[in-house]
Amino acid sequence: MKTIRFLMLALLAAAPASAALKTQTVEYKDGDTVLAGYLAYDDAAKGARPGVLVFHEWWGMGPYAKRRAEMLAKLGYVAFAPDMYGKGVYAKDHTEAEKLMTPIKSDRAALRRRALAGLDQLKAQKGVDAGKLAAIGYCFGGTAALELARAGADLKGVASFHGDLSTPKPEDTKTVKAKILVLQGGDDQWTLGGLAGFQDEMKKAGADTQVNIYSGAVHSFTVKEAGDDAKSGMAYNASADARSWQALQDFFAEVFK
Repeated sequence: MKTIRFLMLALLAAAPASAALKTQTVEYKDGDTVLAGYLAYDDAAKGARPGVLVFHEWWGMGPYAKRRAEMLAKLGYVAFAPDMYGKGVYAKDHTEAEKLMTPIKSDRAALRRRALAGLDQLKAQKGVDAGKLAAIGYCFGGTAALELARAGADLKGVASFHGDLSTPKPEDTKTVKAKILVLQGGDDQWTLGGLAGFQDEMKKAGADTQVNIYSGAVHSFTVKEAGDDAKSGMAYNASADARSWQALQDFFAEVFK
């Protein structure tokens, strides 16, 4: 019996370390503005891994972006959710969220600068393969991710979930290096109208673009907290959420191969 117990202990000791999700707040600055991003990774993983930015919705840096970053970390990526508003800034309702989002969304140069500051933080993290980077975003965050592509950032891929596809100056779009994945609700009254202009813009920029439309889905279809009243224009759609998340995984398998 002692021999068997010894062998079992020896085998357990020799077993590889199990995955361990680690998260931490990372403070950094854009000019004089203090920002607080969220880093998630598996500290049991060995070697350099692809890094993914996760841009938050119009609410600000909060639970949703953190949850998506953790989901990506569990898939083997180093995920960093940049802070686009400022440390501790988070909207309490839709009215406040719009007030927070509008100034930076209206100033695309400032939006790009802050997004690039987040990209610099991701590149600086231990375990990140700087040659395999991507950015995703939700709602306002989708716009932020697309602005990185428009700026010609050295990314393998960019994915926008129910994001605003329009830009005030499409002529400012540089040669797009990243492959683009757009995931939109077929009944999204706020963002779908910008699709035709976006596709024309990306064609002129020479971008490799893929668009998935989910019938019956409205704005915020990936957000459970949005509720289930599609008539309000913002509602969760379980099918579209699952399909879009799988589409993202397939997209990453392609761009990071």
